[in-house]
Amino acid sequence: MFKNKARPRPSSEQRLPTWHWFFPLAAVHAALMVPLSLLALYHQFDFLPQLASPMGHARELIFGFALSLIAGYLLGPLPRRQLAGLVTLWVVGRLGVLAAPLMHVATLADSLFAMWVACLLVPRFMAAKKWRNRIIAPLLGLLCLLGIVTLTWRYLGDMFITAPLMHLSVLGLVLLMTFMGGRIIAPAVNGYLMQRHRLAGAGVQPRIEAALILLVGTAPLLALWPRLQPFAAMLVLPAGALVLLRIYRWKPTLCRERPDLLALMAGYAWLSVGLLLMARAWWLPTHDSASLHAFTIGALGTLASTVMLRQAILRAKAQPDREWYLLLLVTLFSTAAILRLLALDAGGGWLDMLWGAALVWSLAWLLVASRLWYWIRRLPAPRPSAK
Repeated sequence: MFKNKARPRPSSEQRLPTWHWFFPLAAVHAALMVPLSLLALYHQFDFLPQLASPMGHARELIFGFALSLIAGYLLGPLPRRQLAGLVTLWVVGRLGVLAAPLMHVATLADSLFAMWVACLLVPRFMAAKKWRNRIIAPLLGLLCLLGIVTLTWRYLGDMFITAPLMHLSVLGLVLLMTFMGGRIIAPAVNGYLMQRHRLAGAGVQPRIEAALILLVGTAPLLALWPRLQPFAAMLVLPAGALVLLRIYRWKPTLCRERPDLLALMAGYAWLSVGLLLMARAWWLPTHDSASLHAFTIGALGTLASTVMLRQAILRAKAQPDREWYLLLLVTLFSTAAILRLLALDAGGGWLDMLWGAALVWSLAWLLVASRLWYWIRRLPAPRPSAK
């Protein structure tokens, strides 16, 4: 989709696909981190102090989990030593949920990982010709910067800017999913419709894409001031409708034989659900936890798992339409998201609902990890590098 036009430097060092490591690690991390967060939040597990607050839990999933997904999908093949360094920094960074003295080393590793990812990715998107492609460069840079800034919470605790920064991080991730999701779904659907039905698909729909970038990109800036949140709601409301229109134009009813495409569109539809819930929360206003979890559980869980498995299946020279586990994953992530949304109004059973959502989420990611391992073992042997 995005090509680095710079000439590759000749090197005898073997280059390895980044996703080989980051996708399985991210899946296992996601499966473990949510139950551990509940134990730390509500069951006094003192050895995980950084997960004992909602913001600490959110930070780990966004800048630990999601940032590893971004690195795995966008970085491409890297020299063995560089990849080993990135993986080591990420793994050490996950120790930051523990108590000192490991926390200090993990904080440094987490900072270096975010900076390294930013240095590798931002220049690639800055070289893009179209502004819609180039806008991803500052977005990725902002997410990496926020990942570093939010590390201060481990030492300073929650401050008045903690919640706004975390909401800004989630909405930045939403904008990235909106953009990248469309760039992944459109060519996949176009290829299938042309091959199976001899129909030209709707494609990227650049006008809708541009409108979504402007609406979803502007709304978080307005939402930083409570008095302007109703105006932000007026931006995300049409954005949610545009997401549904975009899916409708992709003709999901003609893709019934492709579970991978249906799964991608289901994850994209959760973006619309989250945007509509956020418009409601900003307009009333009410607690916006529902919209945030629609994004992080429904949209991120479904989209990320499908993209990860499609990547592995295609690299194994197999057909994604035969991976019927994808529809099971859609069901699991949707169930987890619905349980989490209903927990707000569950009365005395709210903790049981949270645990139900967490266990379903973890089951889904363990299934993703097992299927990734299955397909990675079936990858063709790498060709020897030229010296």
